[in-house]
Amino acid sequence: MFTKILIANRGEIACRIIKTARRMGIRTVAVYSEADRKALHVRMADEAVHIGGAASAESYLRSDIILKAAQDAGAQAIHPGYGFLSENEDFARSCDAADIKFIGPSAKSINAMGLKDRAKDIMEKAGVPVVPGYRGENQEAVFLQQEANKIGFPVLIKAVAGGGGKGMRLVETKDDFAEALKSCKREARASFGNEHVLIEKYITKPRHVEMQVFGDSRGNAVHLFSRDCSLQRRHQKIIEEAPAPGLPEKIQEELGAVSVKAVKALGYENAGTIEFIMDSKTHEFFFMEMNTRLQVEHPVTEMITGSDLVEWQLRVASGEVLPLKQDEIKCNGHSFEVRLYAEDPSHEFLPQAGKIHDFFMPSARIDTGVAQGDDVTIHYDPMIAKIITHGENRTEALHKMQEALEQTGVAGLATNQEFLANIFAQKDFITADIDTGFIPRHIADLVPEHYGLADDNEKILAAVYFLTGQGLTNAGTDPWDSRDHWRVNGMTEHTLTLVNKNRPVLLTACCKGTDFIFKQDGNNEVSFLSFENRILTVMINGIKFSALIAAYNNQIAMFHKGRVLEFHLYGQGSGEEEGTEEGRIITPMPGKIVDVLVKQGDRVEKNQPLLVMEAMKMEITIRAGCAGTVEELPVSANDQVQDGALLVWIQNGDKA
Repeated sequence: MFTKILIANRGEIACRIIKTARRMGIRTVAVYSEADRKALHVRMADEAVHIGGAASAESYLRSDIILKAAQDAGAQAIHPGYGFLSENEDFARSCDAADIKFIGPSAKSINAMGLKDRAKDIMEKAGVPVVPGYRGENQEAVFLQQEANKIGFPVLIKAVAGGGGKGMRLVETKDDFAEALKSCKREARASFGNEHVLIEKYITKPRHVEMQVFGDSRGNAVHLFSRDCSLQRRHQKIIEEAPAPGLPEKIQEELGAVSVKAVKALGYENAGTIEFIMDSKTHEFFFMEMNTRLQVEHPVTEMITGSDLVEWQLRVASGEVLPLKQDEIKCNGHSFEVRLYAEDPSHEFLPQAGKIHDFFMPSARIDTGVAQGDDVTIHYDPMIAKIITHGENRTEALHKMQEALEQTGVAGLATNQEFLANIFAQKDFITADIDTGFIPRHIADLVPEHYGLADDNEKILAAVYFLTGQGLTNAGTDPWDSRDHWRVNGMTEHTLTLVNKNRPVLLTACCKGTDFIFKQDGNNEVSFLSFENRILTVMINGIKFSALIAAYNNQIAMFHKGRVLEFHLYGQGSGEEEGTEEGRIITPMPGKIVDVLVKQGDRVEKNQPLLVMEAMKMEITIRAGCAGTVEELPVSANDQVQDGALLVWIQNGDKA
């Protein structure tokens, strides 16, 4: 077994690998970019090496610098995690040449599965069913349009070097094909340096089902059961579960047999995942791709098998046989994983960057690469954490996740927490009626118009917090002692104006000690009970209500039954008194302008696409917030823009 390994990654997966290595007595070397000098994975590792600038291309993708760091540190092996260099055959080959073990499959296997079209040819020859489509060399737009017409719409355009949902477009009609192809190729070129695409038939109501597989250097191969990853937005997974629910035992067995057959045909070593697209009605399945690495969602497989897959990787890479044979691997219960992202679902899942001022963690398993006080930067994927639950059955695991999401809270920037909680309360999800179209089909329920807006009881909770003063810890304390100008005798009326999601909330309360009467849709009798461990508890009309409260920058974040609500006192926010200039659109974060879709002087309608911007590893379409005329357009394609820069000014428009 190795005594020291270098981890060629960052964030959550680097921390995850460090935990297993430490348990096994293996020393770890972290690498870090300029943006990650104080990151959690750096703080956790035994050693850390600076490898370059904040951009991935200047650090985590610099295989030469990472390999030298491993040699200088005396590491015997490199674990690539997922993303970055994890599926880079040249890096795997360089590790072998330097006599440093690459903890993953061989360069040959990575090469074989690296391009989607070639991988499908290999799998087809091995007897694995594949989706009908075009996988040829001709990349002329007119020819590809003709092939798509032959296949029949809807079709998927996929970058052959793609992954993580990038370089992929669903095209519903032939009229949309040309623009989708152009966008897909552009994104593929920017993300992978390869704009080659394939086209395949899109299966209506498909499920995304995958099999965790493992092989060793002795020719042994096993599967560790299925996972369902159908719940996605922008083709990127956000909720995973194991095993895939609702599949007949015969289908589960067929998936396992086909997957092991494929691993043996490849002579595959270490962890891998074979992904299938499945018809949700007939359960007919087709090979999509093989990920030659550990997956983000590996924890759900660990929970149902009782295995540590990182330990399996280390043991196989050091030359040991697989820890278990196929008949020794048992499926126990059910597991869910959710990906907690810094993003705003109410604004088309726009990624967020900023400081994590507070981080409430649930009692469930949580895999994360950040802690309170850390930053989510613009340079990398905005995932904050993975929350994982396990139960004896799907229902128990689901209820545990509902509870875990109620216990979770991230203050300082928008997250998808409430969106995730809404999914776990949705009736079709509860009954496992799921497919890859689940989120767009139910988006009105998952991100309703009132998303982030407080109800009356939540407004009262926030008002009590502000009225009693931050830090009040027991009901016996006079809430006015620390605020002389609010000292009262008997019943005194106070008016409080809060701001929730840029909307003013006017509340009037009669106060006596720690008792209040709020004139909110009638008289609500409220008693303050306690504020302990940052949990505020009050009694409203005889019913007890509690919420987690985090205070920062003159505002509070409230976490109540999975909901995330923010409040501040009017006049202490970010300039709401001055209002916003009608029609001004500023960039939400630093990025690059990819395409400009309008010209100065154009008349535009509300929600019309104006610009395409690339930021935080994704393309973002900037739309008009109102109707009007484009008065100013100070940006062009390929411009780099900073946070807060003016993108478009629409004059004489109706307010959004």
